[in-house]
Amino acid sequence: MAENRKERAKQVGKKAAGLKDNWILKHLVLSGCAVLVLLFVLFTLLKFITRHNQELEVPSFINMSVQQAEELARSHSMRLEVTDSVYINRMAPGAIFRQNPQAGGKVKKNRRILLTINAMLPKMVSMPSTVGYSLRQAQSELLSSQLVLGKLIYVDDIATNNVIEQLYRGRPIAPGAKLPGESVIDLKVGVNRKDSAATFVPEMRAVPYRLVRERLAEHSLNIKKLFFDESVKNYADSMSALVYRQIPQASDTVQVELGTGVTLYLSKTIVPVIEKPESTEEEE
Repeated sequence: MAENRKERAKQVGKKAAGLKDNWILKHLVLSGCAVLVLLFVLFTLLKFITRHNQELEVPSFINMSVQQAEELARSHSMRLEVTDSVYINRMAPGAIFRQNPQAGGKVKKNRRILLTINAMLPKMVSMPSTVGYSLRQAQSELLSSQLVLGKLIYVDDIATNNVIEQLYRGRPIAPGAKLPGESVIDLKVGVNRKDSAATFVPEMRAVPYRLVRERLAEHSLNIKKLFFDESVKNYADSMSALVYRQIPQASDTVQVELGTGVTLYLSKTIVPVIEKPESTEEEE
């Protein structure tokens, strides 16, 4: 009888140990499942909070008023902040000139878009004295005074490329007169017909629009006409447009008169192709 009792006690003990082991294993499994569920919830929340892979494309606000831009920004779940201003007399006052990030960029929801707008009132600058200066010196003076060199008007004189008169909107402008910044100043310039009164047309292809006047003036030439293709939709676009065609063509052998006008075609998308001159047999 004693042996039977011992045997039953052993069996009961084994059974209890088995139940205990199962209980531990069950809790381990449940704990593991709980951890997996918690990790899943955390990653889901993190993804939601950071909006992982949920990026929005930035629209173009260029040339819009701030009010128009704010309406567009709200429809794209973005915010705007005006951080700077410039004055460009060829743009509407208050129009947006520049944005950061640029149009087409990818941003998260509620991202701030920083704007530079065209000032409502022009910055007034003083007209320098350019009379008696060489064309190169006069150009430098206008640039440092935030004015733009306009048309070169050549008249007979004893000195070639000597500035005789400075004009604003067709009328003489005195030194010290106040003008809006970036006003266009035409110069009446001398030419001595006894000297060489001719120049060569430079290569203008691949020159950005903002440097066109300066490059032509260096060769005593004018802009005759400008043509922008459909890729240039506003003034900001024009600043990054490149010349892809010119009339007359560049030449270092055929001369033209001083003050000749050059017609230029510009684009943001057309890549100018400039052929290299073929090598001669001697050069080879």
